[in-house]
Amino acid sequence: MDSCCGGPHDPGRDHGYDAIFDSRFSGAIAKRYGRRGLRQSERRIVEFLAGTGIEGATVLEIGGGVGEIQLELLKRGAARAVNLELSAGYEEDAARLIERAGFGGRIERRLGVDLAEEGDGVEAADVVVLHRVVCCYPDYAKLLTAAADHARRAIVFSYPTANLPARAFIRLMNGLLAASGRSFRGFIHPPEAMADVVRGQGLEPSFQWHSPVWNVLGAVRAG
Repeated sequence: MDSCCGGPHDPGRDHGYDAIFDSRFSGAIAKRYGRRGLRQSERRIVEFLAGTGIEGATVLEIGGGVGEIQLELLKRGAARAVNLELSAGYEEDAARLIERAGFGGRIERRLGVDLAEEGDGVEAADVVVLHRVVCCYPDYAKLLTAAADHARRAIVFSYPTANLPARAFIRLMNGLLAASGRSFRGFIHPPEAMADVVRGQGLEPSFQWHSPVWNVLGAVRAG
């Protein structure tokens, strides 16, 4: 099972993102993207947003890592993107990919901003993306509420399949992390409860994709 990517954290608590999502981790993701393009779940995210009408749209991605989803959305016509990241290890690879794609000036990367706690300082966007992020955050309701509140038209997020093998994997991973003295933990949150959070912010789920490991949910704002 692929690891969750970086995401927001509780102020005052070190969730250990930099220790897990470092430059080595980033380099592996950037290398794979350069060779093979998007993974299946990432393609589904891009296809969903393209289907909602991405031309000229603004994108806000929470914990976007090296930014491969943003790059593909810009290639499909999005106007600009903002990435909020707490793990500094991604920045060098992200800058290289942005330069290679020719999108300098169209992607803003903000380091150290927790949307769930500092949302007032982040501008809303047409679409909001959280890929492999909710599973890194203990309070999914707070995070998804903030993310949905910043989505003018649509939100899409991925999350681990909530089956017994996935739960066993997360328990094993968390146990190994604890034994090694690292503070990062992964989470499997209830899928229907997460869908209810975005519904509560006026976004209706209209797309779902399932795989043995990852799931994707997309929702659009009514009216």
